[in-house]
Amino acid sequence: MHQEAASATEIAAIVGDIPRGRHDLVIPTLQRIQGELGYIPEQAVFDLAERVGSTPAAIFGVATFYNQFRLTAPGEHTIRVCRGTACHVKGSARILDAICRALKIQPGETTPDGRFTVEEVACLGSCSIAPAVMIDETFYGHVTAEGLIELTEAIAKGGEEA
Repeated sequence: MHQEAASATEIAAIVGDIPRGRHDLVIPTLQRIQGELGYIPEQAVFDLAERVGSTPAAIFGVATFYNQFRLTAPGEHTIRVCRGTACHVKGSARILDAICRALKIQPGETTPDGRFTVEEVACLGSCSIAPAVMIDETFYGHVTAEGLIELTEAIAKGGEEA
């Protein structure tokens, strides 16, 4: 789901729950922030740094080191293209390239209208249906570039629910 800008109140409610000075709670708190807000807003980095007695640069370093964290709001729909071995062999690079060209974004980016985010993932664990794509929480197997573009267009028009 596309996330609107998080309010200072929402961020304060999450960060305010952790005891001051608890550096060991940085990662779990970042996970909670992202779980509740869909991403880690810049203000949350500053608030968390102040709360644990660190610098924003240190918190930003943690958030950017782990690829589980996102620093920008995701799109309404997230398209994950598997790049695991089976999917790679079956052409997932072409599929990723085609969907990115169709949406005019790069992997990891969100369309300007906030509708779609495209992510390149190491493995979806669906090798038997390679090449595999996941849109929101739905898996699609034996995907073609053309088929994924058609599915995305249908979702954009409100016809197909992912």
